[in-house]
Amino acid sequence: MARLSGRRVLVVEDEYFIAADLKRAFGEAGAEIIGPLNDLDAALRMIVSEQIDVAVLDIHLEGAESYPVVDALIDQAVPFLFLTGYDGWALPQRYRAHPRLSKPIPAETIVDTLSKLSEA
Repeated sequence: MARLSGRRVLVVEDEYFIAADLKRAFGEAGAEIIGPLNDLDAALRMIVSEQIDVAVLDIHLEGAESYPVVDALIDQAVPFLFLTGYDGWALPQRYRAHPRLSKPIPAETIVDTLSKLSEA
């Protein structure tokens, strides 16, 4: 059975090749992908209009930080992880307890982490 089977995964990433790799890996793991989205407004609209089971997001998007998206996910109790080049100390204190994977990282590791988050 695919590890993300039936899960709706929001992908918020502005680097084209990373977004494409994530979409492929999550699809192969059985997920329904929402996105990839590369801007805050589109991501915020999706959070309001779509059922999301788990999310993966970059912190820096098109010149803005994705913290409004993080807050919206927290408000809706959607588990998520940061996929970023930022070190943990660079995150605001209130976000440091959330899972963070550092780029570059194999897509398989991201799938494994999302699978565990979506089951929690």
